[in-house]
Amino acid sequence: MTLTSASWAPASTADSSTADTRRLGASGGACAIHQPNLFPRLSTLAKLFAADRWIVLDDVQFARRDYQQRTRLAALDDPSRQQWLTLPTHLPNGRPTLVNQTLLVEPRLSRRTVSLLIRQYYGRSRYWPAVSEVLDVVLDRFENTDRVADLARTSTLALLTALGWNGEVLESSAMPTRQGRSERLADLAVATGSNYYLCGTGGLRYLDYQPFAVHGITVVPFHTPVDAGDRLWKWARRVSSLWALSATGPSELATRLTAEREVRLNGDHA
Repeated sequence: MTLTSASWAPASTADSSTADTRRLGASGGACAIHQPNLFPRLSTLAKLFAADRWIVLDDVQFARRDYQQRTRLAALDDPSRQQWLTLPTHLPNGRPTLVNQTLLVEPRLSRRTVSLLIRQYYGRSRYWPAVSEVLDVVLDRFENTDRVADLARTSTLALLTALGWNGEVLESSAMPTRQGRSERLADLAVATGSNYYLCGTGGLRYLDYQPFAVHGITVVPFHTPVDAGDRLWKWARRVSSLWALSATGPSELATRLTAEREVRLNGDHA
């Protein structure tokens, strides 16, 4: 079985030393399995940051009401003021179209919209150079793809890179799995040699632990803090991570995510 993979080194080393590169389970480490999201929410980014490898769930049905082709931008000084940034999409196979088959309707117009809106919302940030690096990577990707999943994945990896993440990226479409939801996730974890599976709050509602247990894989519940008094986490499950990067900067944000990783991965998972 051939797996496609790509390791992303930080685009800048200025802040990469902030992120502790130690991982849970040195031999096999932890995996996170998640669909490609456009400039993902901080709750999603935190889970991926905590993992040794991100398995991109790219061969499931596309859902317009999810975050694959859209994200909420929050105003720098008032994050309660929000606006959707959406990439108009075409589903060549209709409703059954998979995530990795979804196409941009107007790539040039979408590229222009992404550039203008992100500059409008975060161009005044003192950390704009870091945000601009993320934006430039995504704008460059528009030049050689018309697939929504490519752009969403690129946006996520650009954010992770800005925070010094040095993990591995794999695609679920490259690995044969069983059909059941929990069985499929367990098969992906096994195929990548992972010892731990980081499961977000959504997945925990349906996950069956047994397919993981038979392979000795520990399921680690992963959720960001629910703290209305902390501006960072208050908006973590609603708005794009671009706001957090613009408000706190890459060094501080990496430090905060590293702390969350240590709490979630070094806790009691029995």
